[in-house]
Formats: sequence, structure tokens, C-alpha cells
Amino acid sequence: MQSRPLRITAYTLCSAVGDGRAATLAALRERRSGLSKNDFGPSPIHTWIGRVAGLEEQELPAELADWDCRNNRLAWRGLATDEFLTAAREARERYGADRVAVVMGTSTSSIGASEDAYARLDPDGRYPADLRRPIIHTPHSLGDFVQHALGLTGLSVTVATACSSSAKVFAQAERLIRVGLADAAIVGGVDSLCGSVLFGFNSLELVSPEQCQPFDVQRRGINLGEAAGFALLEKQAQQGAWLLGYGESNDAHHMSTPHPEGLGARLALKDALRRADLQPEDIDYINLHGTASQKNDEVEAKIVADLFPASTCASSTKGWTGHTLGAAGIVEAAISLIALEHQLLPGTLNLRVPDLACGPQIQRDNVQRKASHALSFSFGFGGSNCVLAFGRDR
Repeated sequence: MQSRPLRITAYTLCSAVGDGRAATLAALRERRSGLSKNDFGPSPIHTWIGRVAGLEEQELPAELADWDCRNNRLAWRGLATDEFLTAAREARERYGADRVAVVMGTSTSSIGASEDAYARLDPDGRYPADLRRPIIHTPHSLGDFVQHALGLTGLSVTVATACSSSAKVFAQAERLIRVGLADAAIVGGVDSLCGSVLFGFNSLELVSPEQCQPFDVQRRGINLGEAAGFALLEKQAQQGAWLLGYGESNDAHHMSTPHPEGLGARLALKDALRRADLQPEDIDYINLHGTASQKNDEVEAKIVADLFPASTCASSTKGWTGHTLGAAGIVEAAISLIALEHQLLPGTLNLRVPDLACGPQIQRDNVQRKASHALSFSFGFGGSNCVLAFGRDR
């Protein structure tokens, strides 16, 4: 079924390059990375990370103290940026608190708080008193926090499908609105750094000791990051960029390796273009998943080289933010919207010698040119794929 285009009437993001759209645009223009040498935790592994500064000192409002943890602090930072709180509250007034859905994506949720709790068990083997707050030890911590922070009472869903999580929220929200279960939706994603992520990916030998180099022949793996991003989707609005379509699929191939021919990714791409009523030649910019891991970049580069004309600009922006896991979809969707709004198509930081699989579409340098349509690719562990199609506000 073809999706009905929705307006994106507000959006925001917070990552290692800064808080908000203006800070992100400036970093993109200046080609200034937010990555820094890893200093997270008591025994940092040798890598680079995209760390959001100041979360340790940040406090939640008193009425939200029960949700306090690094991930929800980061969520609050994002909500409070670019006047997104105001936009969300105005939507609540327009539609009613029960008619604005909340659809959040995350992969680790508040697991950092659970790690801390296990590290500080009391003599009876219980969590320390300050962390006996069950809601922050559940996968739904983020969705529950955002719903309460915005004073909403309708549907609230948390999507956890690895790195596609906060891309798939757009698809789920469109379906909820199309079938009449909501009139608008707050979509987004938040993931924060924690030991489980850093040491887990390191154990898989996927973490680079250097700044990540997406699509480069000498790439050595990913840099992990943290981020928060949110968007407001409405079906009855006169202004805002467009969510034109989406495609979802699953490789059903391997838990951590993409299908060698990118079968699932191609299916998701095909469905996104079909729903958006677009052809490959209509696409001006593609924000690629581009993690700088060996197989992901190889497969993704081949898909782009096979299916898109040479005039299409494509890039990975993970050299700016790091791979923000469950927040990657919303961060890169927001960057795609910034690209369309400002007609600035980001290149790929740290790309020096492109992999042989790369076609002319993958750019090293920024490109300033007219752009009307963008795609954002999100491909997660377990073969979970999502492609989003956006159109410029005109």
C-alpha cells in the first residue's frame, strides 16, 4: 500500500558535533568532526567515540527525576533543543494529548544505569537504593520518559531493531496515522554510550582504533557515538519537509553480517521508492549507513553503484557523529533534512582512497547544489533494514 506523505513540521538532533540543527549544519560546512579519543568508563578501550559533553552534570526537571539516567538526560537535551518542546506541546493542544503518538527507537535504552546498579549491589545482592527505579531498567524506558515529559496520553511505542530502530519509527508512525489511531506523532531515537556497547562491539572486532573511514580501502571498523533526535509528523500541515515513503525488510541471513548481495537492503530501497512514487534518477542525495565496517560498506557501495545514476550524491556522515546505534536513523534522517533545506550535500569525512566497490556517487567532499529528494539508509544487526524517502518543503 502506498503511504500518504506526511509533513515534518519540527525536528531536532543532539550529537557529538553539538546541540541542534544550526550546530550540526556548521559542523557539516566546516567538515569538523565530533569524534574524540575514547575516555568513557574506568578502563577505556583504544578507539574514538562521539561523546555528548556535559551529560554527567545535567539534571532532569524534578518532576521527571524517577527517569534519571544518562540516556534520558540525553533525551531531555534533545527535546529542549531547537524549540522542539514548544512544537510538541502545541501539537498536544491542537490534537489532544491522546491523539499524538510517541514512537521511539533505541538499542540499549537505559542499560548504562543497569550496569551501574550491578556494579554497586548492596550486601544483600539488591540494586543500590538510588537505582531501585524499575522503569529505567526496561527496554521501554525511553518511550515512557518521552511520553511523560511531553504530557501525552496516547499510544507510546519503543522500537528496538538495532541500528534501524529510529528509522523504522517513521514507518510505524505513518501507519498509526494512516489507520486513524493518531493524528500526529513524535518520532525519535536516543542511544547513549555504555560499557555493554563499547566492549561488546570491541569483542566482535568491529571497533576501529582510529577515526572511522567509511568506504575507504583502509577502513578498520566503527567509532561508537551517542545522540538524540526527534521529529514531529503531521498529516494536516501547510509547511515542513515531506516524509514521502519508507521501505522495510529483513535479510534473514546472519546476526551481524549483511546479505552478500544486499538482498534485504535492495528490497527496502525498492519499497521506499515505490511508496514515494520516485525513481532512482529522482534522488539527489543518499545518506548511507556507511559504518566503516568491511562488509557493510562493500555491500552498500555495490547497491548504490548498481542502481543509481552517477549524478546522485551519496555519503556517510558517521565521521562527524560516530555510529549512534539506535539513534543513527533519526540523526541521519535529520542530516538528510538539513541537506535538503540548505542545499548542502555532505561528503564523507576521512575517505581518502575509495573501496573498489564504490561508484562515482559516493562523495568525499561536500557538494553545494539544488536538491529536492533524499534517501536515508539504516541497516541493523540481524538484517533489519529501513530506507526513508524525504522531499524538500516547497
